[in-house]
Amino acid sequence: MKTEAAVLWPDATEWNVEEIEIDPPKHADEVLVSYAASGMCHSDEHVLTGDLPVGRPLVGGHEGAGIVEEVGPGCTDLQPGDHVVMGFIPACGRCPSCSRGQSNLCDVGATILGGLQTDGTSRHHARGQDLGIFLGLGTFSKKSVVNVASCVKVDENIPLDRACLLGCGVTTGWGCSVYAAEVKPGDNVAVIGVGGIGASAIQGARLAGAERIFAIDPSEFKRDQAKRFGATHVAASIQDAFPLVQEVTWGRMANKVICAMGVGRGELMADIMALCAKRGTVVIANIHPAFETEVRLSMVDLTLQEKRIVGSIFGSANMRYDIPKLCELYREGQLDLDGMVTRTYPLEGVNQGYQDMRDAANVRGVLVY
Repeated sequence: MKTEAAVLWPDATEWNVEEIEIDPPKHADEVLVSYAASGMCHSDEHVLTGDLPVGRPLVGGHEGAGIVEEVGPGCTDLQPGDHVVMGFIPACGRCPSCSRGQSNLCDVGATILGGLQTDGTSRHHARGQDLGIFLGLGTFSKKSVVNVASCVKVDENIPLDRACLLGCGVTTGWGCSVYAAEVKPGDNVAVIGVGGIGASAIQGARLAGAERIFAIDPSEFKRDQAKRFGATHVAASIQDAFPLVQEVTWGRMANKVICAMGVGRGELMADIMALCAKRGTVVIANIHPAFETEVRLSMVDLTLQEKRIVGSIFGSANMRYDIPKLCELYREGQLDLDGMVTRTYPLEGVNQGYQDMRDAANVRGVLVY
């Protein structure tokens, strides 16, 4: 069958929207999903810029939701008509990581992230070539064949153009506060960067009972939006935030610091750690350039103040538990997904959407098919 997709070709500097060919699902662990919407996450921008060195040609997108259209022979996990949110890290439910409740580190899922099916072949083709699909999903396509391990069934009354955000940014940010940072009632929390992850980390910290939430972003628009999501104080830079946090907390500083800026920079770590309280936690959720190896950091500060630096992928969340739970929080009015979506675009507007992201005009842009 044929569909339209945004493809990143070797040496390209933007996404090319074109017709591609898709094979039907061939195995019991494959389903064809007709996507309704896809969030435009910064991770796809990292692929474009090379911060994430991923093989090309590639169908982009990994933050999607849609309806199952067809299942592979013998598939019993899903059926046509099911509404699904795509978890960007597949979870098999059986490997040691999944068995320990750490499905965000699924061993089997790692084999799918390369953009091919588990048998090592592709279902997506264009210009006589096989195409990879980013993180095994390719949500910048109106249809895609994906592994059932990437699909989380959700209620049909959850709007898919909002639910798509749960596939990456919202769950990541919320989980960074609730799981990775373990925000507790009364904590002071600093969130650096107010994009999809940062805005969700603010909401997670609020729901976890934080007393003060400091949102740090150079964009005035995003600082204003941060207040909507629960920030109590805002600052334009890490340097500006230091005296603010120091004054408001009487020198105790932030119990938790969550790094959610678009591109991390190792040279900033010492300043970030300075925002952190004694025995506090700094969570690194954002992507740093893949080949960055130098970090500026006071190890004496780390040791004498007993601070912690924690890495977190997908907010250390369990997609099969947390995505349905976040759907419930949205339905109950406790999680603001509507406010996360600043603008929507057709598939042909994908490059404009990313330019708007670079211009800090969006908290999150969403492609709607």
